[in-house]
Amino acid sequence: MDSMTIWTYSLVAATVVILIVAALLIAIVLTARKIDEHAKDIWQAGKQIAGNTVSIWMLKDTNIVAGDILKTAESIAGVAGEINGKLTNLSNTLTKGA
Repeated sequence: MDSMTIWTYSLVAATVVILIVAALLIAIVLTARKIDEHAKDIWQAGKQIAGNTVSIWMLKDTNIVAGDILKTAESIAGVAGEINGKLTNLSNTLTKGA
C-alpha cells in the first residue's frame, strides 16, 4: 500500500466518523428539544392543577367559619327556645287570669 491509499482510507474513515458523530449529535439535540417540550407541558399542567385546587386549601378556613356560624346559630336557637317558652308561660298565665 502506498501512502496515497492510506491517506484516502484515513480521509474516508474520518468522514464516516464525523458523519456518525454529527448524526448522534442531531439525535441528542432533537431528543433534548422533545424533553423540553414535554417539561413545558408538565409545567403548564402543574400550574393549572395548582390553580384549580387552591380553593381546596381555602376550605379549611371555610370549615372553621362554618363551625363558628353553627355555634352561633345553635346559641340563637337555644335563646329563641327560651323566649318561646317564657312567652308561652306568659300567655298561659294571662289566659288563666282573664
